[in-house]
Formats: sequence, C-alpha cells, structure tokens
Amino acid sequence: MKIRKIIALFLVLLLSFTLVSCDKTESKLMTMKLQVSQMKAICELATLEVYYHNVAKYKMEDAEGILFWKKDRHFWIEYSGIVKLGIDASLVAIEVKDDAVAITVPKARVLDKKVDPQSLNKESFIVEKDSAKIRGEDETKAFEEAQENMVLAASKDTALLASAQQRAQILLEEYIKNIGKAVGKEYSIEWKYLDTDGDTSKNIDKESNES
Repeated sequence: MKIRKIIALFLVLLLSFTLVSCDKTESKLMTMKLQVSQMKAICELATLEVYYHNVAKYKMEDAEGILFWKKDRHFWIEYSGIVKLGIDASLVAIEVKDDAVAITVPKARVLDKKVDPQSLNKESFIVEKDSAKIRGEDETKAFEEAQENMVLAASKDTALLASAQQRAQILLEEYIKNIGKAVGKEYSIEWKYLDTDGDTSKNIDKESNES
C-alpha cells in the first residue's frame, strides 16, 4: 500500500511538470525523462525482504594444544537476518515511443543482506563440550559465514526470486496504466529480459487493455 501511494505521488508530480510547460515538444521530452527516472525509482522500491532464522556450524580441527592433547574448536551459532531480493535498477532500460513502452530488466537477485545484531548474544553461541576456547576472531568468521549462508540460500530459492521479479513488473505495469489513464493513452508494454551474461532473451509482449 505504501509503495502504491508513492507511485500515485509520482503521477501527480509528473502531470504537474507537464501542465506547467507551454512548449509541447519540450514538455514531451521532459515527461519522458521524468517517467524513465521514476520507473527506475519504482524498481528500487519494489524489493522483497525475506527473514531467515538459522543455525550455522563452525569447526576448526586441531585448533589448540600439541601432539595428542590437541583440541578442535567447535561451536554453533544461532542467528536471524534479512535478505533483500529485487532487480538492479541500474540495469533497467526503458524506451518510450508514442504508445509503445519497451522495458528491459535483469533477473532478480540478492541485492542486500544483513544479520540482525540483536539476535547475536551469549546465548546464540552453543559451544561443544571439550572444545578449544572460542576467540573473537572465530565469532567474526562465523558471523561472516552466516551471512554467506543466507545469500546462498536466497540465491537458490527460485520461487522467491520469481516473486521478486513479478513484484517489480506488476508495479511498473500499474504505473504505466495510471499514466495512460491520466493522459488518455493505451500503452502497450514489451518486456525484454537480460540473462546473467547481459544478453537479451526472447521478447514477451503484453498490452494494457485499460485506457
């Protein structure tokens, strides 16, 4: 709901700029420029945040002692964190020609990750009996591995990535339809998808049925 209100605000600002200008050609160019920048802003807002709660294992063999008195450093860390999924707005390309809008978008991916520091405390670390002493650097390494594990899990979740991709496209479509209603146009939308190598895949056409 919050994102849709922001999109509505974008629309009001866009129309304000259009009405102020008396030069139709200049107004059209300005509107197009504003529309592209605003659509990219929508992509930045259209992210999906996923909450993770997990237990990571840390083990270092023969971490302490000599000969037959060596000990492994072995403990578990329980943590919570958030991974943000979405499309990279900097890679989004938008072309507007008359009533046709062509949008090139990359595949959704992990944009950010963060382990909740409040979820890490003394109770978060479970040390195995007879383990070597746990050092601060071991906790730091375990923390880094926990973040990597979150990113890896999210990167492999194709359902979540597809949901993040769809979320961005739906919001962009709604924005374009609202613009069309305001100016009395029926826009057709053509989607183009970038693969991991930056190549454009087969186009998928979709037309707006609302005027």
